[in-house]
Amino acid sequence: MAKDILGEAGLHFDELNKLRVLDPDVTQQTIELKEECKDFVDKIGQFQKIVGGLIELVDQLAKEAENEKMKAIGARNLLKSIAKQREAQQQQLQALIAEKKMQLESRKAKILPNQKNLCTIPVT
Repeated sequence: MAKDILGEAGLHFDELNKLRVLDPDVTQQTIELKEECKDFVDKIGQFQKIVGGLIELVDQLAKEAENEKMKAIGARNLLKSIAKQREAQQQQLQALIAEKKMQLESRKAKILPNQKNLCTIPVT
């Protein structure tokens, strides 16, 4: 009867017969919730460590990929430059060939009449 009156007033006795404000069931649930929260916080901490490591790894891979990309761009630009140089060199050589052909034709034009004159001169 005294327990009922105290219960109605919001006071309860625990297993050690200590007077408590909370119901023993609520106290037990609170303790369990506190332990679950602690476990949850520990798991979140572990998760953050794992995710942090993963982020670092991804960042490192991104940097390496960027470096390789820059190397590839540099190599491509070098190849383009070499191709342009070869094209320019080819054009120069073709111009030189054309010039030499013109010189050859000019010299042929000068030599052929002289050779004809040599053939028409009477030998005495």
